[in-house]
Amino acid sequence: MRTTVGIVGAGPAGLLLARLLHNAGVDSVVLESRDRAYVEQRQRAGILEQGTVDVLRAAGAGERMDREGLRHDGIELRFDRRRHRVDFPALTGGRSVTVYAQTEVCKDLIALQLKEGGPLLFEAEALAVEDADTDRPRVRFRHQGVEGVLECDYVVGCDGFWGVARKAVPAELSRTFERAYPFGWLGVLADVPPSHDELVYARHDRGFALLSMRSPSVSRLYLQVPEGTDAESWSDEEIWDELERRFATDDGWRLERGPITQKSVTPMRSYVHEPMRHGRLFLAGDAAHIVPPTGAKGLNLAVGDVVTFARALTHLRETGSSELLDAYSATCLRRVWQAERFSYDMTTLLHPAPDADPFESRLQLARLERIASSRAAETDLAEGYTGFSFE
Repeated sequence: MRTTVGIVGAGPAGLLLARLLHNAGVDSVVLESRDRAYVEQRQRAGILEQGTVDVLRAAGAGERMDREGLRHDGIELRFDRRRHRVDFPALTGGRSVTVYAQTEVCKDLIALQLKEGGPLLFEAEALAVEDADTDRPRVRFRHQGVEGVLECDYVVGCDGFWGVARKAVPAELSRTFERAYPFGWLGVLADVPPSHDELVYARHDRGFALLSMRSPSVSRLYLQVPEGTDAESWSDEEIWDELERRFATDDGWRLERGPITQKSVTPMRSYVHEPMRHGRLFLAGDAAHIVPPTGAKGLNLAVGDVVTFARALTHLRETGSSELLDAYSATCLRRVWQAERFSYDMTTLLHPAPDADPFESRLQLARLERIASSRAAETDLAEGYTGFSFE
């Protein structure tokens, strides 16, 4: 097989890149190791930054998002049994976020790709990216039990942290930066309408809690738990009781309970691989960077990466200049490190460390008090949450 851009991975990054390239008249082939049902059911992120929403609309993939997604103009911070709302539009010149699950983004983009785009091969396992430092990179893959080769002008690795793309970058050229956190998130889906119309981030001495949602009738909730926790070790009643404790306020607010349909534990880590380009191989999304979910940045960072690549390739085709492609890694990493900073700040602001002493606890409360009482501090949070520019 031969194509201009070989895309490894059909998560939201790979699928969106294929759509952006199709709209720009550039052919591509997408290889995805899993089957379609798995990709469309894989529970991940649910918060889309303003810039991500704008890109999906411009790409022609926003119709159902605009109909079914939930626009949020703020979040609520809870600490010391008090509530403080952060008003995004008032602090950012009108920006907001949208609750629309990654699964739904993938469904929309898959449907468009199969209807209008180039080849999208499910159950096509990428085995290796070869000759990345030449002008004819290739991807070896296995599809329907047969090994094949995809010859490309460029390869974009959107295959996640455990994929093969990053392995094609020589070790002597790679630098990695990593931070592991000694806790995780116990996440549940529950068939009950959300108890608040916006996300609630709660800092409590017993641990962090997050109230989110997937739809007007389905709640998504999280509890900070020790690293390595088995989700099934928590009964439904224990989960609801603990959520109630951590969300408790002095104004009579109530948490509505309902049937829990899914439980899982998400580990917390920060990771960056530099560079994000080697020859004609470009890394995007989790293949290059991971953030703790506190800042809702993972999916949005991946979108920023593929937008940067698509613009750079279009610029090359229109002008003959490779300037933007050559700057891909540096351009993406500026945004990546700002998102890493924001996610780290949100995580350390809201999660008591297992070995935290009273001094650290009071510092967390002081930081929250500062956000609640200073428009400058509140604006910094709102700007980070609604997203850093793709430009």
